[in-house]
Amino acid sequence: MSLIEALNWRYAVRTFSEQKLDDMQVLQLLEATSMSASSYGLQPYRILVVQNDGLREKLLKHSFGQNKVKDCSHLLVFAVTTKPAIGLVDEHFQRVSSIRDEAIDQYVGYANHMKSVLGGMNEQAQRQWAHEQAYIALGTLLTSAAMLRIDSCPMTGIDRQGFDQELDLARFQLTTSFICTLGYRHPDDLAASKAKVRVPLSDLVDWQ
Repeated sequence: MSLIEALNWRYAVRTFSEQKLDDMQVLQLLEATSMSASSYGLQPYRILVVQNDGLREKLLKHSFGQNKVKDCSHLLVFAVTTKPAIGLVDEHFQRVSSIRDEAIDQYVGYANHMKSVLGGMNEQAQRQWAHEQAYIALGTLLTSAAMLRIDSCPMTGIDRQGFDQELDLARFQLTTSFICTLGYRHPDDLAASKAKVRVPLSDLVDWQ
């Protein structure tokens, strides 16, 4: 299946079947998502895979009755860091040094530049920046899932504070950004057969 065919096949699933994804499929999607682009490569977010049925029932209360939260095969919660952004820089270059087996000293100038830019943001701006990076990762996840013929539905219609409380995210210095449900579409989900509606390229794109 080509990229365009996969993206045309993809839609926001309304109802999931009882068929489950296997662990290798989910791991492949998570690995693909981990390779997503992000500002400075800092990835200021984490992904929680919620498998516990009881916990999903609790999260349903904060999802405005959207049963996909409990009926999907896998529920992913994207949460962004609440730590000061400049702290991510030191963590990042520790990884760079370890993975590339390079002296960390050679990155001091670049690290200071990053800290200057991120440190110039107030707390609200840093949080917004983190959410934006998480959304980039979501795009990678949705495209990867479509290529593997795995159904998905990104969801922002949730009570984020409720999710934070149920998942005890403050303990990890995280806060909910959005969720994404994964699985296989139910054969009775009529939305799957409807034509995709998008702004025509002639209106969407302006060649300068």
